[in-house]
Amino acid sequence: MGVASAYDRWAPVYDMVFGPVFRRGRRAAIDAAERVGGRILEVGVGTGISLPHYRTDSRITGIDIADQMLDKARDRVKRLNLHHVERIAIGDAEALEFADASFDVVVAQYVVSAVPHPDRALSEFLRVVRPGGMIVITTRLGAEAGVRARIERALMPVTSRLGWRTDFPWSVYGDWAERHPQAELVERRPLPPLGHFSLVCFRRAPDAQDNHPTPVHAAIA
Repeated sequence: MGVASAYDRWAPVYDMVFGPVFRRGRRAAIDAAERVGGRILEVGVGTGISLPHYRTDSRITGIDIADQMLDKARDRVKRLNLHHVERIAIGDAEALEFADASFDVVVAQYVVSAVPHPDRALSEFLRVVRPGGMIVITTRLGAEAGVRARIERALMPVTSRLGWRTDFPWSVYGDWAERHPQAELVERRPLPPLGHFSLVCFRRAPDAQDNHPTPVHAAIA
């Protein structure tokens, strides 16, 4: 089963099942994104459950690979008159259809552990965020060793069919960051209540010739 099909099946009950589970991570991601503000791309926007919680002076684009999830997001935008949401569209985290440095912030909530090729998605986030901008990720982090790690590996065939991985070590991020020195890790912290999920933030380093890059939202206003 593909990721899109898996999440289309979750669409009718996603908010009820996962809304409470991911509430604290969702709030932490939004708060981190709005410390930068401006043009924000939310990758894996799903049903749009986060959209009402962004400040109205932010300008949000939401993409997801699952069209039935997006139907709920579009309905939410219309029903709640979310004028700060500029666009809701089908999009692939591993092949973003945006120009380089298009956004001030990229937000990916519980997405990276679900895509087939996490490295590609992370590199795309880095490409479309401006120098000085932020990549904000909430993520499942698996155990590196021990009983929990063995259990997570054993559950992978089941959880992969449901749309995510349990066996997802920090090294996925750490190894990627080592290969992309312009991605500066600025925050990594476990999220309550149990710390199985974490907030991870990377800042894209300013270009060498531009120590004070113009924010995207100012440049295009």
